[in-house]
Amino acid sequence: PSPAGGCDVSVTVYGATMSFVLPDGLPPGRFLSLGPAHAWVSDDVPEAVDDLWPRLLSEQKARGLVPLLCRPYALGKPLGLDQVDAVRLEEVLAADFAEYRRTRLPFWTDTTPAPVPDGIEPWPHDPGPPFERWPGLAPQMPCVPGDPQPAEAAASLLSGLIERGPSGLDEYRLVLVPARRSSDALASIGWSAEAPLPLLCALLRSWEDRFGARVVAVSGSELHVSVARPPVEAEHTNLLALEHVLSTANNIVDDPPTPFPEYATDLRGRTSWSFWWD
Repeated sequence: PSPAGGCDVSVTVYGATMSFVLPDGLPPGRFLSLGPAHAWVSDDVPEAVDDLWPRLLSEQKARGLVPLLCRPYALGKPLGLDQVDAVRLEEVLAADFAEYRRTRLPFWTDTTPAPVPDGIEPWPHDPGPPFERWPGLAPQMPCVPGDPQPAEAAASLLSGLIERGPSGLDEYRLVLVPARRSSDALASIGWSAEAPLPLLCALLRSWEDRFGARVVAVSGSELHVSVARPPVEAEHTNLLALEHVLSTANNIVDDPPTPFPEYATDLRGRTSWSFWWD
């Protein structure tokens, strides 16, 4: 078990040994070795995590520690950041969209309702994305005075998760991960979902740069992301919605399939994104 704070620890990050000091005021916790990576994990969810969280976010850059809320079983085998670096995002998404469109086009063009059990409303028809070819990434949203900073958006999402009531938040733990950005922290803890982790982390890196996105909470299958600068124009949310679809998240593509125009419209100005995989 670690002390409440001020503990100087050496860990391996990005292939090199580095030393970091835990922030003061942490609850009881311990260090975990995740293969070549390390993390600090609280024994329980902190009672006042919504008070502690903004301070950890404000100190993230100085300390090099990314805070996440994780369920313990979500920690797995770390993914080397070289595997994330190797993802040529636009090339991969272009190829993935071509294959996705090839398999889904028969359903998009057939407006016959899919058979469902008696008493169940038919699923709405999904016309699919309005693109025949990969249209490129959604453009970066500019920083506008008065918009929330990424840390503020992340703290707001955490407060929202707490306010929702019995959402299982008591099963989460506070995790501090030596990393430069939250997308890399997700790779370092080896998130154990059925998601394509190298692609997802590359997407998250790009969303951090373009929209001020931050990973806030992960379970064994769910991912909650805050967004400081979400797109608001329809042409931009259509592009972003396609990126979400190509993440392969089941809540978007097949549980049941949300009609693409509806999903894209719902993304306008949305400051939190949630994904889950079976």
